[in-house]
Amino acid sequence: MKVVIALGANLGEPRAQVTRAIEEIKKLLNVITVSSLYETAPFGVPDSQPNYINAVLIGETDKKPMDLMNALLEVENSLGRTRSFQNAARLIDIDIIDLGGLFMESESLTLPHPRAHERRFVLEPWLEIDPSAHLPGRGPVCELLTQII
Repeated sequence: MKVVIALGANLGEPRAQVTRAIEEIKKLLNVITVSSLYETAPFGVPDSQPNYINAVLIGETDKKPMDLMNALLEVENSLGRTRSFQNAARLIDIDIIDLGGLFMESESLTLPHPRAHERRFVLEPWLEIDPSAHLPGRGPVCELLTQII
């Protein structure tokens, strides 16, 4: 099943953290393609946070949604991720954006990612590696990107 995963970091050595996370994810699933690294301003928080380094990867997996999410949380934990408050600065953040077009909602996972359509730092790298990308329930990524101010 095709999976789209977004990564970001803005503490420590963000480029190294994102690159290391991608290497760890390659141990969990078949990574097909990875975007360039994008530097972006923090989203939804005061400007006092450092800029983020973001990337998106596309892969193939046979893992069930919660199994994949738990494996990605283990990668975050192994890279030193701690959770304090929403949109806090972080060593690494890994989100499943889409998993085979599946729609699901639970306490710990919503698919497709409920805010991906609002986030340039997800849409731009995704469009780079998949020009025909489509976010289930929202539409073509190229069109979603034009709607972001």
